[in-house]
Amino acid sequence: MVAKTLIIGACGQIGTELTEKLRAEKGKENVIASDIREGSKLLMKSGPFEILDATNYDALEDVIVHYNIDEVYLMAAMLSGTAEKFPMKAWDLNMTTLFNALNLAKDGKISKLFWPSSIAVFGPTTPKENTPQQTIMEPSTVYGISKQTGERWCEYYHKRYGVDVRSIRYPGLISYKTAPGGGTTDYAIEIFHDALKESYYQSFLSQETALPMMYMDDAIKATIQLMKTDHTKIKIRSSYNLGGISFTPKELAKAINKRIPQFEIDYEPDFRQAIADSWPSSIDDTNAQEDWDWKHEFDLETMVDAMIEGIKAAKK
Repeated sequence: MVAKTLIIGACGQIGTELTEKLRAEKGKENVIASDIREGSKLLMKSGPFEILDATNYDALEDVIVHYNIDEVYLMAAMLSGTAEKFPMKAWDLNMTTLFNALNLAKDGKISKLFWPSSIAVFGPTTPKENTPQQTIMEPSTVYGISKQTGERWCEYYHKRYGVDVRSIRYPGLISYKTAPGGGTTDYAIEIFHDALKESYYQSFLSQETALPMMYMDDAIKATIQLMKTDHTKIKIRSSYNLGGISFTPKELAKAINKRIPQFEIDYEPDFRQAIADSWPSSIDDTNAQEDWDWKHEFDLETMVDAMIEGIKAAKK
């Protein structure tokens, strides 16, 4: 019997593609998508969907019991840029949903939980190059504070109650399938759409701002791979570093220029520059490689090709 899966935040940037991939693997009837709002027509037609406010414990429990859910992917969150504008709303959403899921797991209602963390857990005092798994973490953003706090609670619930919770510190994620969600790394998505539409982009980060990035296909692969790994191999219950590729807006623009010669870029840093300056420029994910055989596939050039081809195909 296939374990039933619930995806919370299925209409978001990661949730949309995670739902698509898991339904292809497990069968659409075995993957229940949920969000506080309806998603794309494709998502809504592809399998069961529930309108769900995951900050409501009873509503979440009802869905889990109704569908006999075994594992949960908790992808709902308010991201970095948006969270700075609405700090208390971000804290409430990011933390209440996590506590609800952890407590349902503690009470035996679900057997396995995935919760995403982020490179936002790091701060300006963190070593920026090849940031290690265990290091100084003094986040300076609402999003980062909530994610670091969440990591501590995940580790606590595993040690104290035996909850099988698994997590990845996502770098900036790049995809053509869903719109950016208010993150500081979203320039690396917007730039492709503007390059193809107007041959011009104004970056909200400076040209030399290097950040860890990852093509969405790699992030989805890592997420599912971690959840499939035998629990005895999962040695880190806070959150695993996940590395991919690191580049600056200038380097990305140069790669796009090879494919779109007329493309031009200007730089007008806004409030997100300070957020980016507090984050690492590259990540050491040795623990993920050793514990569950992680390896990314997309480099800068293959990612740029995939993004341009994907956006063009979607517009046909």
